[in-house]
Amino acid sequence: MTYLYVKSLHIIFVTTWFAGLFYIIRLFIYYKEAEEKKEPEQSILKKQYALMCKRLWYIITWPSAVLATLFAIWLLVLQPFWLEANWMWIKLFFVLLLFAYHGSCQYMYNQIEKGYLNYSSYGLRIWNEVATIILFACVFLVVLKTTLGWIFGVVGIVGISILLMLGIKLYKQIRQKRSWDQE
Repeated sequence: MTYLYVKSLHIIFVTTWFAGLFYIIRLFIYYKEAEEKKEPEQSILKKQYALMCKRLWYIITWPSAVLATLFAIWLLVLQPFWLEANWMWIKLFFVLLLFAYHGSCQYMYNQIEKGYLNYSSYGLRIWNEVATIILFACVFLVVLKTTLGWIFGVVGIVGISILLMLGIKLYKQIRQKRSWDQE
């Protein structure tokens, strides 16, 4: 019975962790795009987005990452035989990648705390897809527990990500064309 409660809590905090990671990049994009606005709108927006980033990052995302990790460790204590499975080691590799991704978001957040962000909104949109790929890989690994299954899943999401990036690029071109037509 304890196992099911711990597993449920792990899933809940993984979900909120990913939600925070997805939304923080969206806020970074808004922050970056606010730099293109004229004053006083630019200052007002940047200040508001910086506040939203701070609250999301330290009230939701970081606590969720810590709690998801603690419940994951607890699950491994309750089910130590999982460490004998290849899929678990591959999943743990993706979790390490997720922590690296989280660290990169912390780096970007630190820049915003200093009043700037050295990334383009287009680059941030692409970077946001990395978390999606990690999520897909982990879910396919946990559900399918086979190497071939997660490979097909990841290849599929990479294909979808490429299509999304092409869509983003097309949208950007359409948006630029509209702004040129209005001038």
